[in-house]
Amino acid sequence: MKNYVVGDIQGCYKGLRKLLKSAGFDAKTDKLWAVGDLIARGPQSLETLKYLKDLGTPHFDTVLGNHDLHLIAMAHGISTPKPVDKLDPLIKHKSFGELIDWLCTKKLALKPAKDHFISHAGLYPMWSTKKALSLSDEVSEALMGAKQFQFLKNMYGNYPSVWNDNLEGPERLRFVVNALTRMRFLSDNALEFKTKCHPDLAPIELTPWYLCPNSDVKQNKSLIFGHWASLMGETNNQKVIALDTGFVWGKTMTLYCIETKQFFSQQA
Repeated sequence: MKNYVVGDIQGCYKGLRKLLKSAGFDAKTDKLWAVGDLIARGPQSLETLKYLKDLGTPHFDTVLGNHDLHLIAMAHGISTPKPVDKLDPLIKHKSFGELIDWLCTKKLALKPAKDHFISHAGLYPMWSTKKALSLSDEVSEALMGAKQFQFLKNMYGNYPSVWNDNLEGPERLRFVVNALTRMRFLSDNALEFKTKCHPDLAPIELTPWYLCPNSDVKQNKSLIFGHWASLMGETNNQKVIALDTGFVWGKTMTLYCIETKQFFSQQA
């Protein structure tokens, strides 16, 4: 059995299937992990979710990305779809509710193997991977609990921008969501959401999250993430693995094998 991690799929079902085939992924024996943003912008979000769900728990798991959470909020009437996201076939399908329920069981952070960590956006510098996994569980409880609607309604917003262990309620959960699904750059541990470019082009006062001091990075843990297409997989650190390589924007989809440390790529 091998563990494979795929970058942002974003409804690009055909590209995903081609990539898995070229890598030799065996749906009966291997396990596929995803960094989130399974849907939106690509033409086949419905086919993507149905395929991944049908792989079954022993052979697939994913963290949620910002687009996935936004879809869940749409299903509850909290937000509305944008035409650019091409979600109508999914939203109008008879299995939409079932697929949303399935997405709600997924977490914001996972440990796919010893000393490996996955989230959509990365690891907030003030957290260990253990802390991030625990905070992810707090969000999962809210997402699957009796106050699900209230959580989704309060999920949106850019503040607080700095973590504090004393944060409570909606502010605490909102920060966890933002750090694990939206983060790219920081300034003095404060999340900054406007800048999405390659770090070489960013204002000097901003630092990519993976270049901020963090004990788990120093301890050689592998941090796997997506979300940041403009990086094109470039972090200059073999233990910080960026898998969003912009397939939906006409570039490539990337797959990483944990056991062999091999990368596979599919051109759009």
